[in-house]
Amino acid sequence: MSLQRVRIVLCQTSHPGNIGAAARAMKTMGLGDLRLVRPKTFPDAAAQAMASGADDVLAAAQVVTRLEDALIGAELVAGCTARPRDLSHRMIDAREASGLLAAHARRAPVALLFGTEMSGLSNEELDQCQLLVRIPANPDYSSLNLAAAVQILAYELRVASVSARAPDEVPFPLARHDDLERFYRELESTLIGIGFLDPLMPKRLMTRLRRLFSRTRIEHEEFNILMGILKRIRNPRPGGGGIQDNDIVE
Repeated sequence: MSLQRVRIVLCQTSHPGNIGAAARAMKTMGLGDLRLVRPKTFPDAAAQAMASGADDVLAAAQVVTRLEDALIGAELVAGCTARPRDLSHRMIDAREASGLLAAHARRAPVALLFGTEMSGLSNEELDQCQLLVRIPANPDYSSLNLAAAVQILAYELRVASVSARAPDEVPFPLARHDDLERFYRELESTLIGIGFLDPLMPKRLMTRLRRLFSRTRIEHEEFNILMGILKRIRNPRPGGGGIQDNDIVE
C-alpha cells in the first residue's frame, strides 16, 4: 500500500522517450503515480514506445505547469541530485532516503523529484524539498540517465516498503507540502512587513530559512502554532494576554 502513495515527479523532461522509460521503471517496481511538470513533449509516440507495456502509467500521468501542483498533499518531498548545492538541504543516499519515504508513505503521500536531463533540479525546485537524495555512483563518472536513476530509486523504494515502519523520530503527522509553502509565503510577507526582509535586496534569507525549517521536519500541530505566531505578529494584541484559541490556525 505504501508504494501507491509514492509520487515520481519529473520536472521539465526534454526527451519524451525518458518519460516512457521512467514509466516502465516505475511499473516494474509497483509504482504508478507519475507526475510531469512542464514536459517539453507529452504525450508522444517515443514515450509510448519506451514505456514497453507501462502504457497505463503513462495514461494516468498528471501533467501540471507548476511544481507546487504536483506536490499538493505530500508529507515528505525528496529531490534527486548528483551533487551538493550551496545552502542545500540535508543530503542522504538512495537507500536511506527510500527508507524514510516508504515509512512516511504508510500514512500519507510522499514525492520524489527528478530534474531535467541536462542540468537536474533547479535551486528553486530544490527549495521545495525537505531532503536531497544522491545515488552513490562512481565519482569519476556519476552521470546517470534519467530513467536509470528512476529505476534505482524505484527498486530501493520497493525493498524499503517491505519492512518500512513509521519513523520513531516523527510520532505525529508532518505538515503537508502545500501547508509549508503557505507558511513560507506568510513568513516572507510578514518579514517584509516588519522591515526585516528587503524585497529589493532579499539576498538568500528565504533560502536559509527554508533550509532551517526543513531540518526540523515540521509536524502539523507545529505548523498551526507557527501560523498563529505570524498572525499575531501582523495583528498584535494591545497589552499582550498570551496565546488565544483563535491564534492557532487549523
